[in-house]
Amino acid sequence: MAANSWKLDGTYFEACNCDVACPCAFTSAPTEGECKALVAWHIDKGHFQDVNLDGLNLAIAVYSPGHMLEVKWSIAVYVDERASDEQRSALFTIFSGQAGGHPAAIASFVGAILGVKSVAIDYRADGRTRSIRLGDIADMEIEALPGQGGADITVTNAPFCVAPGYPSVVAKSKQLNLKDGGLNWYITNKNGYYSPFSYSAA
Repeated sequence: MAANSWKLDGTYFEACNCDVACPCAFTSAPTEGECKALVAWHIDKGHFQDVNLDGLNLAIAVYSPGHMLEVKWSIAVYVDERASDEQRSALFTIFSGQAGGHPAAIASFVGAILGVKSVAIDYRADGRTRSIRLGDIADMEIEALPGQGGADITVTNAPFCVAPGYPSVVAKSKQLNLKDGGLNWYITNKNGYYSPFSYSAA
């Protein structure tokens, strides 16, 4: 199998300290001058070469000290503790950008990796609510905001996003709490987005 043969399909969600809807998606400056975001992925179906990645989770905490396109970020990576050494290595290779695709575009903004940890990740998608708990490190919950007629509010073709090709559902956080690696966040009633995602090397 080719070295760059990999594909991931699943869902993701995020919350940050920006007001709703986060202007970073539109390549504008964050509303508080800096961005504190936790992004979580659940892989419904995936592989890296011959390594099966079905059902695994991963989360990344991102701190951007200014406009996200103009400064380097510090990140902390949290890998599902159920992953084997081989699966953990595959996930880090993909999400660190070494295997190309959209993760490589995101990784190009990273200036420092604060740490990579294996943790228990409880990722839940229930109707219009998304939540995650990362052991005793973090918990995050968002809920979609109702649009006209109660339908979801979506952002399509945002120039800067986690999941290109999919409309992002606009949500508001109930909480984003994280304490790890010098990051100490207690955020409520701020921005959230969620959608499916599909990544590959191409």
